[in-house]
Amino acid sequence: MEVAVCVKRVPQVGGRIVVTPDGQDVDTRMSGFAISPHEECAVEEAVQITERLGGTVSVLTLGPAEAADQLRDALALGAHRAVLLEDGGREWGPAGTAAAIVAEVRRRAAEGPGCDLLLLGNEAADTGDYQVGVRVAHGLGWPCATGIKHLEITGDGARARREYRGREETFEFGLPAVITVKEGINLPRYPSLPGRLRAKRAAIEQYQPQWQPEGLRKRALRVPDQPRQQATVLGTGADAVPALVRLLEELGVLK
Repeated sequence: MEVAVCVKRVPQVGGRIVVTPDGQDVDTRMSGFAISPHEECAVEEAVQITERLGGTVSVLTLGPAEAADQLRDALALGAHRAVLLEDGGREWGPAGTAAAIVAEVRRRAAEGPGCDLLLLGNEAADTGDYQVGVRVAHGLGWPCATGIKHLEITGDGARARREYRGREETFEFGLPAVITVKEGINLPRYPSLPGRLRAKRAAIEQYQPQWQPEGLRKRALRVPDQPRQQATVLGTGADAVPALVRLLEELGVLK
């Protein structure tokens, strides 16, 4: 079983989000980078599949040269091969990203064993556009299931389940296929020390896909205004009791 996983380098923001002065990006000077949470689960699912059925896991990303760090994180979790598609410092939209992934999958199939299963996170943590997986499946002509939280490989096919509006949906289809997964499909493991050492020494294949301009243009990023909170001091000690009683009566607590 040859499984490929697409991941993305995204800002690891644990506090207040700050936008750069030009409004074109998130200020990451005080934060690091990581793989999107859904994609961490996709890597874990791929590793578990190959542990049960045999085969290899390839991890792929489109990004800057620094995205090699995220590829090595995936290698430390058990992936066997890493491919970096360098973005050339350009802004890639979902259509261009999907086209680059499709080209890489086809190139790999022409040179050796092709991909039986392509996993992606349901959406990236930064853009959340939900488009890449569906566009890749359309470009390859493969079946696609999105939002999956349970996956079972059955012979030469797959059975995938997801929750939708309080109901469970089940999809059965043949392979190869594209599947986007959500958090909760598994619990990603922590990388072991041998895994980290192996990932540090591993070679990363690098290619430069051709950039494709898209019709959509980013104008500016804006952090939504947060609701302001304030407190009113009713008083101190026993002097606050009458004001507190009036407030409780206004709220309907006291009658």
